[in-house]
This record gives sequence, C-alpha cells and structure tokens, in this order.
Amino acid sequence: MHIHPLITDSATLAELCDRLAQSPFVAVDTEFMRENSYWPELCLIQIADEKEAAAIDPKAPGLDLAPLLALMVDNQEVLKVFHAGGQDLEIVHNLTGKTPYPLFDTQVAAMALGMGEQVGYSSLVESWTGVKLDKGARFTDWARRPLDKRQIDYAIGDVTHLARIFPKLLARLKKTGRGQWLDQEMERLGDPASYVNEPELAWQRVKVPSRKPEVLGRLKALAAWREREAQNKDLPRGRIMKDETLADLASNPPRAQSDLAKVRGLSASWAGNDIGGRLMGALEAATPLADDEMPARDDRKPGLGKDGALVADLLKLLLKIRAKETDVAARLIARSDELEALAAGRREGLSILSGWRFEQFGRDALDLVEGRLGFAVKAGKLKMTRLEG
Repeated sequence: MHIHPLITDSATLAELCDRLAQSPFVAVDTEFMRENSYWPELCLIQIADEKEAAAIDPKAPGLDLAPLLALMVDNQEVLKVFHAGGQDLEIVHNLTGKTPYPLFDTQVAAMALGMGEQVGYSSLVESWTGVKLDKGARFTDWARRPLDKRQIDYAIGDVTHLARIFPKLLARLKKTGRGQWLDQEMERLGDPASYVNEPELAWQRVKVPSRKPEVLGRLKALAAWREREAQNKDLPRGRIMKDETLADLASNPPRAQSDLAKVRGLSASWAGNDIGGRLMGALEAATPLADDEMPARDDRKPGLGKDGALVADLLKLLLKIRAKETDVAARLIARSDELEALAAGRREGLSILSGWRFEQFGRDALDLVEGRLGFAVKAGKLKMTRLEG
C-alpha cells in the first residue's frame, strides 16, 4: 500500500479523491480535540483504500475539503468504513449537514461475529492481523502544529489496518449469513437526526428527581438556554453550568438575579452580569411541561410490578443464553428497555419482534412471556424447554 506524505494542498487532495472515488470502499478515521470546545475541532483526517492511504491536514491554510466531503456524503458508489465511527460521523455532519453513505462500522460487525459488546480498535487489529498497535501517540495534542512523523504514522495506521481488515470481516459475515443483520444498525448509526444537537431537547439528558410539570418546564427552558450559550461561545456545556446546578435551579428557582450569588456552582458575578440576566430571562419565560412531553417514569422496571420484573429478568437470562449459542453480542440482539417493554405487555414497535432478531431471539422471548417456554437444568446446564399447552 502506498502511503502519501501529509496532504496540505487542495490540488493533491482533489486528485486523491478522484482516485478513491473509483474504489469499492474507503476506510476513514479522524483525529479531533473537544476538551475545551462545544464543537469538536477537526485536526486530521485519514483515508485509505486497498492501494493507497493518506492523512489530510484540515488546518492547512487554504485547503479545500469539498472534494473529500463530497466523497463522504454524495458519492453513493463508495462504501465508507469506520470503526466506532459515531464521533467521526458527527464531525462530517457538522461540516455538511449530512452523514457518510453508504456506511459500514467494523465495531458493529464485530458484535455480529461474537467478538464482544464494544471491541476496541486495537483488539480488532490484533485479532485479525496479529499486529499489536503502538499506543504512544494516542493522547497527543492533535491541534498543535507541526505534527511529527510518529503522530502521522500512528494516525495513518488506523486506516491502513482497517482497509485490510474490512474485506476479511465482510467475507466472514457473508459466510455466516449475518451481513443483512447489520443493515438496520448501519441505518440507525447513519441517521442524520442522531447528530443534531437540538437545544429544545437538551433537557432530556439531565436527571432531576421531580416529575412536576413546572419543574420540568423550567428544566427544559434552562437546558435549552445553556445549550445555546455553549454553542454560541463554543464551550463545553459543563463550562457554562454543570448538570447538578441546572437541576437545582429548575427545582429551586431564584426569585431575583441577585439570588444567583448564593447558588452553589455559579460565580457570584452572575448576580449582576449579562449571562446571569439571560439565565433569569430563560426562567421567567419557562412554562410547565406539556402532558405529551412528560417522560416515562424512570423506575428500574417501569410499569412491570414484581411479577413483571421477574419476567424481565428471565428474558435477560434467555438473551444471555441465545447470545452465547449464536455467538453474537447480546447488545446487538436486544436492549434492556425492549425486554422490559415486552415483559410489561407491549408488542408493537419492538425490533426484537421483527426481522432477524425475531428469528434468533424474539420468537422464544415471546413464547417465554406467554407461557410456552420455560427453563430446565439438564446435566448441570441450563436449557430451554417447550411447555405443553
């Protein structure tokens, strides 16, 4: 495989993208920094096919990324291969409003092949190539320039290995007949809506003990205000205000801006400055949360009761058995909230009751819930047994 020098000019990048556009797939990775910002700061892009690989410096003066971004989101003939690509996809979405398509994530594929719930890249490489990666540059400051050879070599390695592993993974998936199992997961991963940080929905990420509509209404208003402040200032939302402080203000709102000086987690200066004034404005504009926005009860097993909770635990046991038998990561087959919903009597809208999940697990799960399947111990091993009607 030919490794190019670091690409810093638009003409070289355009030529590379023209060649890669003729490939059946490209492996992609990014290096970024986000410790001190709301938006991830893109610092390096690595890309490879089976013939060539390159690192691209998005910070190079005058570099036009348009050909690369077009390859990512507009060219539907080239498959884009990532490993645990959620944050890489977020960066592409921030730049284009779209996500790479078509898409393949090797971490999800590894789950379908029984390699664990969230296999790391280093483990994947070692399992499929026998190569142990040098992790020395893992925590480097990718924003600092110039980048040295060790940093660039480390970064390019992420896609050169991926380009070699992907065809092997794909062949194994085809051999096991599990390739189609991943379609739904790839669609979910590539859904642009997953990468939109909508301020009006930010409150759903903050835990507050109260279920009073007026408290949740204030939480929604404050969380949306914090999200916009963080976006406008390009600061992590926790730098504006911690979740604990946000929840406390929603539960115990100050009567006047001067009271902000007494709030733990806020600077006393907020009692008289502009940001404190904007916070108070958000509180004053808050209205009780509408009935159709009220969250489901956050109990351990909502709506189940004691018997239903036991059924949910049995479903989780069944899931472990099926995952072991099929050599597929349990997380890929079913989520805990779906098992609890099934135990509580829900039948509509559950992924485990359709497609390959139904064939591999859902049918037995439904039979267990409805009394047609039970557990038995034979020769010291837990087995499933059909019950007489």
